[in-house]
This record gives sequence, C-alpha cells and structure tokens, in this order.
Amino acid sequence: MIIRRAALKMTAIAAVSALALTAGSGFSAMAANKELKIGVLGVMSGPAASWGLVNRYCAETTANMINAAGGIDIGGETYDIKIVSIDDRNDPKVAVTGAERLVYEEKVKYIIGPNIDTTAAAIVPVVEKAGAVHFPYAFSKDLYTPPRGNSVLGMIASYQAGPVIYKHLMDNNGVKKVAFVARNESDSINQRTEGVEAAKKLGLEVVADSDTYEAGTTDFFPVMSRLVGLSPDLIVLSGVAPSDAPLMLKSARELGYTGLMSTETAQDATILAEVAGDAAEGFISVGGASTESIRTDEMNKFIDAYKEHVGEWNDEAGTKVYALEIILRTMQANPDSINDVEKFKAAMATFSMKNPYVKGDSTLQYVGSSFFGQKRQISVPMVVNVYKGGNFETMFVGAVDG
Repeated sequence: MIIRRAALKMTAIAAVSALALTAGSGFSAMAANKELKIGVLGVMSGPAASWGLVNRYCAETTANMINAAGGIDIGGETYDIKIVSIDDRNDPKVAVTGAERLVYEEKVKYIIGPNIDTTAAAIVPVVEKAGAVHFPYAFSKDLYTPPRGNSVLGMIASYQAGPVIYKHLMDNNGVKKVAFVARNESDSINQRTEGVEAAKKLGLEVVADSDTYEAGTTDFFPVMSRLVGLSPDLIVLSGVAPSDAPLMLKSARELGYTGLMSTETAQDATILAEVAGDAAEGFISVGGASTESIRTDEMNKFIDAYKEHVGEWNDEAGTKVYALEIILRTMQANPDSINDVEKFKAAMATFSMKNPYVKGDSTLQYVGSSFFGQKRQISVPMVVNVYKGGNFETMFVGAVDG
C-alpha cells in the first residue's frame, strides 16, 4: 500500500533532520511535509447520510494511516493528506456552494462525491470551470460520457449490477415477475428506468414500473400494499436510501409478502437489523467490494483502522476505500497532476496496478469505456450481498468490463 513506501522515505528525512537544531532551542527540527488537500462532498445528514459519511470516514481513515506513517511520496516530495469534508444535505444548491468553497477557498483539485445524480450533476460546471476532478457515486451516464470528462464513477452503477442480479435470481430462484418502486426524485427514477429496461431485455414480466413515494415518507403501507397485491416474485427498491429500505421491507412483510426484495444501492446492516429486524432477512443489495474471502492483509489493516476511527465497520466502506487510493496512486504515476487535472486525466488512460485490497491477480485501474465511451470509472469489484441473521453474506462477485 501507499504508506509503506512513505515510511522508508520518512526514515531518511528523520536522519537528516536530526542534524539540524532550531536556533537557540536545543531541539531537533524536521522539515514539515507539504499538505495535500482532498475534498469530500456528499450527503452526511438525513435519510441518506450513511452514503456520504462512509465516503468521509474512508478518506479520513486512509489519510490517518498515511500521515501516521510519515506521509506519501509524490514526485520526490512528501505530503500529509488533509481531508476537507462538506455536507451537501442532498440539496443541489448546497452542493454547488460546497463545491465552490472546496475549489476556490480550499484550493482543492480532487473531490470525492457527491452521492446522487442531482447533486453530482449540479457541481459539474463548478468543477470544470475550476479545473478540478470529482469522483461521484451517482449513476447518470451523462456525467461520464463525452463531452464531460471531469467526473469519475466511484462504484458499480445500478445498470451494471441490476441485470446481473436479475439473471442470477431468474436462474437460481425462478423469478419471473418483478415490480419496481422508486423515491420521487431523479436519480432513483433513473435507476428504476434502467432496471425496468434490463428486466424486460432478460424476459422478465414487469408488473409495476411507475410506483413512487415522496422523500420523508415514514408510512410505506400504501405503496407497498399495491405492489404486494400484484404478487411479484421480486420487488426492486430502486435507489433506496439506507434509512428507507428497512421501513419498506418491514411494511412488505407485514402485508404478507413472502417473495424476494433487492436494490442496486449499498445498504447498512446495522440499520437493517435495528429497524427491520427479521423482515430484512433475504434482502439483496450491492455490497462493499471486500468480502472476507477476498480481503488482503492491507484490507484487513484498513478495516481495523476504520473501526478505530469510526467505532464500527460498514460494509459499504469496502467500496469507498478505493477513491482516495486511486487518486493518490494516479498522482504518483504523474506528479504534475497534483495541480493539473489534465495531466491526471491523461494518466487515467493507461494507469494500472495490482489491487491492494483483493487477493489474487485483481487489477486496480480505470474502466467504463464500454458504457461511457471513455475510462471514467474505478474498477471496483462487483459484490452482491444477501442479508442473513443480522449480517451481509456474499451471493457472488463480478466485475465491470473495461
């Protein structure tokens, strides 16, 4: 991992610095590392807070590990990493204000986030004008296709995972009829649209493709009652937030639904256990990209550091650990990219390294050409989970083509 190389350089720095004394003090003085700021902009409050907070906690954990080891060497200079986090409250206007603060006041060139289509799209003009790059967790293809070039998808998109999940359930669980429901906001509706299209291509009978609920809903009995009445084999909760999912699961089960339920968004096992309890049993979601069976020692070290920093592990952190890692590694591949994002974008075309978090020959690189016409996605492993007995278990692991 990055921090090992930094530690070797710090040993040399310490040896040289020990020879210098501060004037009149008698204490050794060591030249301070330079500071490299990385922004995190995302939803850190409200129903979807878990998404943005995990971004923040992952970046802070990696930064803490790097800084504790003495910094990171980029082009012969040693840097400490400073994470500047802003809560966009899932509001596009707040996201724009936050992005402007990061790029103009904090002089940040690289931003992790935001977390949904509307907030991610809202900051694109700010990012492009300021000469910055951001790594959203939003699925709108418009963000990543030409002429756009300053946005990089940080995870597996719903339209990449959805067809794989549906096909698996068709082959292994006999699913034939599917119903979709989405929150009445653009990114959830977009995910539903993509899901419906994928389901039809696979030959599934779509019995519901227009049902919605409003943000802030706490009583899901009306919407779930209609879906349950259609007797689908699978109910897909498109773009569902971690705080809404358990309420919807609980409502469906109390209405007598015994079929399968899934989503293409990451979820929080703790929230599912606390709110839905047994009603969440069998719930399928895209998981963190680090199941126990594929974790390297480096991933286990990160998990331990994350728990120490936050207090508990969140499965989604297995996906979001990748953003800061690949940003810094790409900078090492072309040190001029620290201040010049065009150099960073050029390096993305050929960047490749062994994935430090996955066993075997897995490669960490930029992918997405087949979906976006250019490499604007991190090659995060596709892990699909099922919730059982209070925890997530892995159903299968896949990948996105280059």
